[in-house]
Amino acid sequence: MALYLLFESASGYSLFHAYGLDEIGQNTEAVRNSVLDLTRFGKVVKLVAFNPFSSALDALNQCNAISEGLMTEELRNFLEMNLPKMKEGKKAKFSLGVAEPKVGSQIFEVTKIPCQSNEFVLELLRGVRLHFDRFIKDLKPSDLEKAQLGLGHSYSRAKVKFNVNRVDNMVIQAIFLLDTLDKDINTFSMRVREWYSWHFPELVKIINDNYIYAKLAKYVDNKSNLVEDNIPALADIVGDEEKAKEIVEAAKASMGQDLSPIDLINVQQFALRVINLSEYRKKLYEYLVTKMNDIAPNLTSLIGEVVGARLISHAGSLSNLAKCPSSTLQILGAEKALFRALKTRGNTPKYGLIFHSSFISRASTRNKGRIARYLANKCSIASRIDCFSEINTTIFGQKLREQVEERLDFYDKGVAPRKNVDVMKAAMESALNDASLDDDDDDDEQLKDEVSVKKIKKKKSKSENGDGEPMEEDKPLEVNGDASAEPETKKKKKKKHGLEKEPELNGHDTEQNGTPKKKKKKNQTDVDNDGDVQMESEGKKKKKKTKTKDD
Repeated sequence: MALYLLFESASGYSLFHAYGLDEIGQNTEAVRNSVLDLTRFGKVVKLVAFNPFSSALDALNQCNAISEGLMTEELRNFLEMNLPKMKEGKKAKFSLGVAEPKVGSQIFEVTKIPCQSNEFVLELLRGVRLHFDRFIKDLKPSDLEKAQLGLGHSYSRAKVKFNVNRVDNMVIQAIFLLDTLDKDINTFSMRVREWYSWHFPELVKIINDNYIYAKLAKYVDNKSNLVEDNIPALADIVGDEEKAKEIVEAAKASMGQDLSPIDLINVQQFALRVINLSEYRKKLYEYLVTKMNDIAPNLTSLIGEVVGARLISHAGSLSNLAKCPSSTLQILGAEKALFRALKTRGNTPKYGLIFHSSFISRASTRNKGRIARYLANKCSIASRIDCFSEINTTIFGQKLREQVEERLDFYDKGVAPRKNVDVMKAAMESALNDASLDDDDDDDEQLKDEVSVKKIKKKKSKSENGDGEPMEEDKPLEVNGDASAEPETKKKKKKKHGLEKEPELNGHDTEQNGTPKKKKKKNQTDVDNDGDVQMESEGKKKKKKTKTKDD
């Protein structure tokens, strides 16, 4: 069976035919010995076809496809054009040797070309790679090196593309530095205590905190200079006025020896270094909190910033932590105890880094293993949400924390916890509501802008109408004046006009609307009667006026 070799280089795809294997032997050792000698290896392999890449972008796309185990259309066309054609229903009389087994399986699924990837094929491809510039005439070694360098840079740049706000490498470095600072500050503080205790040994028993002790050592300097006037300043440092008085009294009756001014200056400088390191440690912790809230908000709200950062740093990255099953996450950090237990056939550890969580310390000794397993399960869920979710939210972490709290109550009091399905449904609904509220805020701002534009247009149109003819709304004012005069006549003659109220109202409606309405014949007689009644009332008014004038 003939053997063909597919070689992917930085400059293009190439196909080789291994035809002279009988001369060197068909085993791996024989090929390995003949690789370095071009005269021998040139008799084994010959170039069949070469397809250069059209551009650097095309080379990057092809390289990405090969690294992911995919076959592109360009590679498929290249193989179908240059390999022998297969007859339908019959086995192929050749096989294709590839370096990547995933690419070989993809080629076989799509084109039915039999592929193989073993140590023998890899040795042949190693020889092809070594003498590749000799097989192609127009290709210079310098050109090949430039193509490899350019493709390597572009491929690395594409793989390293990430969101700047979600760089877990910064968290890994920060937690390592935080642990180192804790050890160094502890060591330096003990050195300050031991050094300054030669001068003021009673201060060690009064002050337990290392940071406050270093500040006092820098402030006090010489104990003989302490007087009652220094009590307010000491109280500001210590935070307790009684302790400040106790320090002043202890300085008066101290058993320590006197130090020279140079020795005291060195103690002060070293104490200042410890103070600066402690303050920098606080700032670094604040930085770690903000980064963890950006990178893994759900894991942070579930288990805390420091424990979450230690899990990420131990796993290597957030994506690696998300790939870990909960059983691995549970014992992450206790690998030595695990392998020792496997070797001695003892009990395996129940927890690793998650032991520093407050949940496990709150659980009873009987339930520590159970709550550790449950907490590891929730941590794996939170890490996967943080790694693969595009929405930066803490809702899922809060709900998972509530579940762990309910599980603790279940172990202690027997209260049944909620089901995970119900909790996750509630978390999804709240997350979607928050996202919709953000969208609604954006929509409301757009609507406000549109409404303001419409109001401006209406004002302009009204001003234009005011300059021209009067509007129709001014006409019904006369009708209102007539209607106000008519109720006076109604008060005097309620009995006569009691039956005639409905026609009058209909008359007002027609006048106010400004448009006459079609009425039936029966209503026309009522309207005429109304007209007669109105004429009678006007005549009576005139008679009354003449009587008043005569009087």
